Amino acid sequence: MAEKFKALTIAGSDTSGSAGMEADLKSFEEIGVYGMAVLTVIVAQSPKNWAHDIFPIDITTVERQITTVGGGIGADAIKTGMLGSAALVELVVDSIKKYNFKNIVIDPVMVCKGIDAIMVPEAAAAIKTKLVKYADVITPNTIEAAYLADMEKIENVDDIKQACINIHKLGAKNVVIKSGSRFTSDKMTDILFDGKDFLIEEKPKLTGVYNSGAGCSFSAAMTACLAKGLTVHDAFKTTQTFMQKAVAESFKLNQYTGALCHWAARQ
Repeated sequence: MAEKFKALTIAGSDTSGSAGMEADLKSFEEIGVYGMAVLTVIVAQSPKNWAHDIFPIDITTVERQITTVGGGIGADAIKTGMLGSAALVELVVDSIKKYNFKNIVIDPVMVCKGIDAIMVPEAAAAIKTKLVKYADVITPNTIEAAYLADMEKIENVDDIKQACINIHKLGAKNVVIKSGSRFTSDKMTDILFDGKDFLIEEKPKLTGVYNSGAGCSFSAAMTACLAKGLTVHDAFKTTQTFMQKAVAESFKLNQYTGALCHWAARQ
C-alpha cells in the first residue's frame, strides 16, 4: 500500500466555503494528502451585503485542538492561516516547538479580500517578530509582504524581490510573494526566493474569474506538496499548475463572490 501523508491547517472557517479552512482541506485532498484542521475563528457573511462577522474560538479550545493532532496523530506538514491575536500566535509558536512540527508554511493572514488595512495590528506584529522565523515557506500577499518587509508599498517585480530579501532576513527559509490582482500589469507574477536565487513564474492574468480563497489555497497546496516530500521548488511549480486551473474554472456563488474550482485539475 502506498504511503499516506497528513497535513494540518491552523486557520479560520469561512462559512461560504471559498476560503480559510474549507479551501485548505479541499486543496490538501486534491494534492493527495489527508487533511486535519484546527479552527481559530468562524467567519459568517451577511446575505444582505456580504459583510463579514468574525467569531473567535477561545484559546483553550484552540490549544486542545492542536494537542489532538500534535500529541495524538502527528503531521507531515502544517500551515497557518488566520491568527487573530498575539496570544494565539504565541500558542502556535509554542506548539511548533512542543510537537516538533516540520514543513511549516506560514500564510500570514493580515487583511481580508478587498481590504488593504491590517486587521489586527498586535497579531500582525507577533507574526512578524515571533512566527516568521519558523517558516519553511511564507506566502504573504503584497500588502502583508510590505508590512513584513518594512516597505511602504509593493508595486512591481523589483519591489517583490526586495520584499523577499527583507522577509528572508526575519528568518523565513523560503519566501513566496504573489503579485495577485492588485498589480495593474496584464501578467500574474509569483516569485520564490530561497535566500540565494529567485524563481519567477509569469503567466497571463485571467479575466472574468473569481479569486476568493486563492491565497489560502496556494499556501495549502504548497503545504500538501511538502507533506508528500517534494522540494520547495517542485512544490512551488506544482502549486502553480494547480492554482492556474482552479482559478480558470472558478465559478459564481452569489452576486457578491465566487469560488475556486479545486477539482479542475482532474476534470
